[in-house]
Amino acid sequence: MNPLKKHPLAIATATVALVTAGSLLWPQGPEAHAEAAAPSPTVKVRPAALRAVSDSQDYTGRLEAVDVVDVRPRVPGTLLAVHFKDGQHVRQGDLLFTIDPAPFETQVRQAQADLAGVEERQRLADLELARGRRLLEANSIARREFDTLDNAARQSAAALRGAQAALARAQLQLGYTQVRAPIAGRLSRAEITAGNVVGAGGDAAPLTRIVSDGKLYASFNVDEQSYLRLIAPSLRAGARPLVKVGLASDDGYPYAATIEALDNQMDTRSGTVRVRARIDQVSPEMLPGLQARIRLQGGTSYEAVMVDDAVVGTDQDRKYVLVVNAENKVERHLVELGALQGGQRVLRSGVTPGARVIVDGAFLAPPGTAVTAIAADTPKESTKAAVKAAAGDRS
Repeated sequence: MNPLKKHPLAIATATVALVTAGSLLWPQGPEAHAEAAAPSPTVKVRPAALRAVSDSQDYTGRLEAVDVVDVRPRVPGTLLAVHFKDGQHVRQGDLLFTIDPAPFETQVRQAQADLAGVEERQRLADLELARGRRLLEANSIARREFDTLDNAARQSAAALRGAQAALARAQLQLGYTQVRAPIAGRLSRAEITAGNVVGAGGDAAPLTRIVSDGKLYASFNVDEQSYLRLIAPSLRAGARPLVKVGLASDDGYPYAATIEALDNQMDTRSGTVRVRARIDQVSPEMLPGLQARIRLQGGTSYEAVMVDDAVVGTDQDRKYVLVVNAENKVERHLVELGALQGGQRVLRSGVTPGARVIVDGAFLAPPGTAVTAIAADTPKESTKAAVKAAAGDRS
């Protein structure tokens, strides 16, 4: 038989002993022991950086060709041949079309014959004038007769110049039967095929169109506030704002551009001014007419606090970041966002330079939590891009 069943006092004494031993093991109870045993969450932090930045604004625009030419015939006639393929790239001076040259060759031969006759009459008039001059010196001819010979020689000289001009015109028109590319670029298609009769001049139907493809314009409209904030300060400083361009399929803005033209007045109806930036290095898929995403960066630079854009959280309509304070506890700081500079976000308020911003592990540490903060590695590429964007790199 168990002796404890006979002695209730012994049971009570044993219970007190166990409670006493438990109190020695857990001085503040089991819950306090669990809290003491659980380690603090570990988060990665990166200090908020203070950098010189300039503001930027994004726009939507269109790509435009630097040069556009509608190729029209300069002489009428029958189109004999087309010397290119649709969409082909051509150099300046390349042969595009041939118009029947036979009528113009006939005109050239006629002009050459006319010129030969005039040259003979000119030669005879010069001989008569020379003979008359000798007779005049010998007083063997009247002055009036000499003046008649001199006038005939002058008329022959004028007729010679006219015949030479007629020949040059006939040769020029003969040359126009070969329609050549006035600029280098990419062709569209032959709008008129061989065998058709074409007209001449500005009212004639175009044969094809050439657009330059080595450079492009990005055209967009800038609102009045952005003009005063971004463009005007740069113009006062004698500089041009930085422009970056990307297509709808691009993640960023890979193409550098230079502002080439600002309109001479603000459109009072729309409150915008037209801007055109030139892209010197273009890719084959960039076609005039495509939609372009444009980032305009300029204005006066200023010192700003910057953090990774990915660490900015949203609470309804408020933006915040999580910061580890001097006591290694997490705080939530409401912030006012500024411009996006690459992968970095400008914070206009809410965070001081050097503050330890949580970049990894924020889900483990709600505000008020004591944490162990370790420094996060800075990605080299993102840092380089952020520095370029913040400094307004114009390369």
